[in-house]
Amino acid sequence: MEKELKNINFTVIENGIKIPISTRHGSYANLMYLLKEELQLESFGECGGVGRCATCVVKTKGITGNSVIKDRKEPATLFKLGFHEANVRLSCQIYITADLNGAEISLFEI
Repeated sequence: MEKELKNINFTVIENGIKIPISTRHGSYANLMYLLKEELQLESFGECGGVGRCATCVVKTKGITGNSVIKDRKEPATLFKLGFHEANVRLSCQIYITADLNGAEISLFEI
């Protein structure tokens, strides 16, 4: 329980600018919703987090634990779009947990 009460701090890189983010475990349904709200991103996560549209693609560095595992539709969606790198993810498939603490999340357009 104590782990859930601590702040989770990570950095988002958008257009070369590093933006520090501080949040708490489970504060958003997933990383996509946090990024949409905190950074006011339009046209980001258009399918609403079901892992199909890939408009929430990010490059990750430093994510740990279970958050490293690609699950559900994510591998197939990324493969269709030509993304084969292990650190390219759909942000809608990454939950807000301590696994994000210290990570870097880079935004890019496809």
